[in-house]
Amino acid sequence: MEPRLPEDAPPDGPSGTMPLWRLLPNLVTVGAICAGLTAIRFAALGDYHLSVLLILVAGALDAVDGRLARLLRSESEIGAELDSLADFVNFGVAPGLTLYFWSLADDRALVWVVVLVLAIACVLRLARFNVGARRPKEERDDSHFVGVPAPAGAALALVPIYLSAVWPGLPRPPLVIEAYVLLVAYLMISRIPTPSTKAMRIPAERAKWVVVGFVAALALVLTFPWVTLLLFCAAYLLVVARAAVRRYRRN
Repeated sequence: MEPRLPEDAPPDGPSGTMPLWRLLPNLVTVGAICAGLTAIRFAALGDYHLSVLLILVAGALDAVDGRLARLLRSESEIGAELDSLADFVNFGVAPGLTLYFWSLADDRALVWVVVLVLAIACVLRLARFNVGARRPKEERDDSHFVGVPAPAGAALALVPIYLSAVWPGLPRPPLVIEAYVLLVAYLMISRIPTPSTKAMRIPAERAKWVVVGFVAALALVLTFPWVTLLLFCAAYLLVVARAAVRRYRRN
């Protein structure tokens, strides 16, 4: 969710041209949109697991494009708008429609209402983020996010599908699933402070352990994807719950 895209910046090459590498962040964002839209297609075809994986791929690309834009110094306002539109498609529309197609046919009317709530919560979360990002740096608190970020919200909303992949015979009570998805929608628009990786700092001597941990986590995701995703989501929900309790006690 970072401003980028060189089209509103003056060209720096001969005859009004610019180097192709400055388009890389934009291309990554477009790739994320393609992943999200394709996830909807596969969900409509009944391949829910592939749909979920494509949404997660879109989340990974979302984590890369902003950092790539800063690295290449190709940030811009147009890029920020493109990124927000991509996030709405990938983390508001795609997860909701995947859950809708995955749900039981006789309960889809109520599920559709829940899908609408999830999508609207996502777009409100993104709008609030954009407003905050436009404030002067001295007026912003970048030590944490306010509410669950859209990519994390999408990953949490898909937990019922993770569970069905791990335990295919597990009962799927519609009201429980719908209540859970509504809870995720609430967490996205809430004022609960949630962790921001940009604000995290570690001692330099521990960097090697972070790298080892990242490799181990990636290996677990590739080897046991559904169980690992469930564990990650459970751990994240515990962190959010702890932050919510702290905020409640302060107030």
